[in-house]
Amino acid sequence: MSIRNQLCYYIKVKKILGFLFLSVMLNHNFLTYSGKIIIQILGEILYFPVWWYTVGFGRLIKTVGNFWLNQEKILGFSVWLKNLFVPMYGQNDWAGRLISLVIRLVQIIFRGLVLAVWFIVGLLVLLIWLIFPLALLIACAFQFSSPA
Repeated sequence: MSIRNQLCYYIKVKKILGFLFLSVMLNHNFLTYSGKIIIQILGEILYFPVWWYTVGFGRLIKTVGNFWLNQEKILGFSVWLKNLFVPMYGQNDWAGRLISLVIRLVQIIFRGLVLAVWFIVGLLVLLIWLIFPLALLIACAFQFSSPA
């Protein structure tokens, strides 16, 4: 094989391989979609704090509110409060009314305290939600600033 033939063969092979590489790259859209994927990931990372303090916090408020209302239904606090002066077991004498009032007051106080504890737990969850990203950033800043 002469040098000219070898050179022509080399150029043909290089063109074929280059065309195959280009067609593979264009067919799989690696170059076009990789840039879009990187931009989308960066956009989501930058949007995360906005979501955390707006949409995410709104959903958490709704979830905590539903949880508290469910706990109120489980405890039946409003039912006990509504029936505070209604005599138990249909006893309309003064002793039945007095015993019923005392028992219901004790139940209302106990159930109200439990409901207050659930309310405080819900507020703590909301507070932790608000503080968590800031605490994480502060912890990372201390890790990066401390000498090794």
